[in-house]
Amino acid sequence: MWEAGLLEAFRTLKKQMDRQSKVKGQVNIYPFLCVLDDQEYVEMMVQAICLVAVTGDPLLIIARELGMKIQQKYRIKQKLQSGCVEKIGQIYQDYCNFMVNNNQGGKPGQARELWCQLEGGQGVGPGVGDECAWPINLIINLGSLLVDAMVREVKIDNNLFRKTSEQKLIPALYHMYTYRNIKQVGIIKPHPMLVQLVEGAQDTSLVFDSSLLPMLMPPVPWSSVKKGGFLLSPTKLMRSNDATLQHELLLEKVGTSELYPILDSLNQLGACAWKINQPILDLVIRVFNNKGSKELDIPQPVSEAPTFPKLGTEILTNGDKQAMRKQMAQVRKLRSEMHSLRMDMLYKLSIANRFRHEIFYFPHNMDFRGRVYPCPPHFNHLGSDVARSILVFAEGRPLGEKGLEWLKIHLVNLTGFKKKNSQMERLEYANEMMEEIFDSADDPMTGHKWWMTADEPWQALACCMEIANAVRSPDPQAYVSHFPVHQDGSCNGLQHYAALGRDITGAHQVNLMPAESPQDVYSGVARQVEKLRAKDAEEGVKVAQVLDGFIKRKVVKQTVMTVVYGVTRYGGRLQIQRQLKDIPDFPQDHVWEASGYLVKKVFMSLREIFTLAREIQDWLTESARLISHVGSAVQWVTPLGLPVVQPYHKVKNKLLYHYWICIHGSYHLHFSESWRPDIIKQKNAFPPNFIHSLDSTHMMLTSLHCQQAGIQYVSVHDCFWTHACTVDTMNRICREQFVSLHSQPILEDLSKYLLKEYGSLSPELQTSPTAVSKHDKLMEVLVDVPPKGEFDLRRVLDSTYFFS
Repeated sequence: MWEAGLLEAFRTLKKQMDRQSKVKGQVNIYPFLCVLDDQEYVEMMVQAICLVAVTGDPLLIIARELGMKIQQKYRIKQKLQSGCVEKIGQIYQDYCNFMVNNNQGGKPGQARELWCQLEGGQGVGPGVGDECAWPINLIINLGSLLVDAMVREVKIDNNLFRKTSEQKLIPALYHMYTYRNIKQVGIIKPHPMLVQLVEGAQDTSLVFDSSLLPMLMPPVPWSSVKKGGFLLSPTKLMRSNDATLQHELLLEKVGTSELYPILDSLNQLGACAWKINQPILDLVIRVFNNKGSKELDIPQPVSEAPTFPKLGTEILTNGDKQAMRKQMAQVRKLRSEMHSLRMDMLYKLSIANRFRHEIFYFPHNMDFRGRVYPCPPHFNHLGSDVARSILVFAEGRPLGEKGLEWLKIHLVNLTGFKKKNSQMERLEYANEMMEEIFDSADDPMTGHKWWMTADEPWQALACCMEIANAVRSPDPQAYVSHFPVHQDGSCNGLQHYAALGRDITGAHQVNLMPAESPQDVYSGVARQVEKLRAKDAEEGVKVAQVLDGFIKRKVVKQTVMTVVYGVTRYGGRLQIQRQLKDIPDFPQDHVWEASGYLVKKVFMSLREIFTLAREIQDWLTESARLISHVGSAVQWVTPLGLPVVQPYHKVKNKLLYHYWICIHGSYHLHFSESWRPDIIKQKNAFPPNFIHSLDSTHMMLTSLHCQQAGIQYVSVHDCFWTHACTVDTMNRICREQFVSLHSQPILEDLSKYLLKEYGSLSPELQTSPTAVSKHDKLMEVLVDVPPKGEFDLRRVLDSTYFFS
């Protein structure tokens, strides 16, 4: 519809940029308008118009996405022209033959070593990983040029939907400004008629870049920080924005061999083959097409949203008008959220439906702390209950002697009904509920619907079907199961703190010690808070009296869970406020006061229960504060050898101008030692980031040893998955590696590293008495490592509920 006009506008733009490129001092962007055919640029612009018509994104995002697409297409084109694709194809064919014949790569490191060997055997010619990334400011400027052309050129007939032959062309896109977090941000807003036109003209197909989808063949193994993941699309080892350039530079300074355990863990996770659980997918699609279900977490279409309030004939007061504007804003916000959720689910289900008969893989990378994620963003096992229920292992294994029991225990875990009961009691409950399990499996939508009462209903239904199939098979022990069974850490962040501090009381609360039934730290904190409340109520504290009978596990759970990851008192107050608002009988006029009271008691209770953990957290926070004060970002090295640096700096706002376009962005375009760290973010983020780096280390160690043991393993951070028949093996390895990790002098090693890294002041600060004083204080804090308790780490080996 707009191709011809955009093509002419693009060619005019090229001529203009060509003339400007000949002027000294001008940024020469012209060559980047010539790396592809003109028609390819136009096609990308048309795709962007259709996307904007649905979303209406900030200008910065649209410009960046367009620029990135041009770069990616150019890279692939270069690989084709240089013969690199042919070379990669030969290496990849030999590599896949090995993978097929050697059980997904054999021992840890074998896949990486083979790829390097095959790559080296190709001899002279273009390198398979030789790429040069374009600067981010160039990418944004390039994209902004195309957005400029789109806004100027794309018109729509204002009489398109009227009964008239007269044509009245108006702009289809508008450049507008809005405020987000007190900053002015440019956005591209579609005309409502464009939205209507695009929605009416859309066909039933969705178009995705290949890098947004699972792979149909095993990923390229990571062999260095720049090589791995997708076959042709560039894949970053470190999930980052441009503010983490410092981290990328740090990684490049580290010898590749020092990162081998980390790369090998990513390769092990990426080598897991998946397939679609088709019966579950069919049911989810049926519910989705039948206007969704709020109860089953299937987003409803916008047609089911509340309608906008209608004006009557009566005269409205100013107060009425204000109330109506507020109501309209709430409806508009709700409709926007419903549309976003609906589209997200549409993406997931469309991808799953496309891959329903395929075996596929998720290449993995990590964030700056070492936490691991699948690269395809829309559909993967890190997703919601629905997404997880649709995925099963492509490889099946016989259930064996205990596999069916583990499936039943897993089902009960998914329901959430027996959180405080022992494994044996959960198994007994599952056996008692077999009639309901069969009914759910056989008649999920019109039967008793027991599965719908579960915390994770779709995964519970999938497990019901797997149990029914196994029990009804001729020999359940020989039944080949593809179903992943999960084992979750018990408040994993606090587990690491308790282990670091050898805290006996804390270790008991988070199941590091053997027990007949699982300890529930959330209930423990709730009981402690209730004791404090009862005491205050006796002393006449009004808010404590109001809270009588309302302090439940659910009220404090989210705050307890997140306090270890750095939630502030204000953030905790908002969490508790939301819980109190959801209690029908709680007096709503006391919500704000009560939430403020409770968050203080929760923090106080946690400090009493986890005394040593809070001392460690305080030491980490103070260390980071002082490091930031001497002008440095906090960095450390994980026990597995990953260098970490916190990417929080005082941002220099970059105003990138192109004609009338003003993009207000926060981009670190060039790393500079003169950047000042953001002290508040550095100190608040260090404790949670350090703990995240430890839980990622534990996960990676577990993955490598599971591969060595020949069992399937994937993870969702602190939730580990394997076949039902290998749960016991994974559990043993998980505990052994946790003990092995925390047997290292982690805090002492951190202290030594920080003393070495920040032990000397830069010459320009040595003459400043204030800087010298702060540095001396930093040295005092860093050497003062918190003391340890008497907890014996080896007891974790016998703890049933450490991960369960």
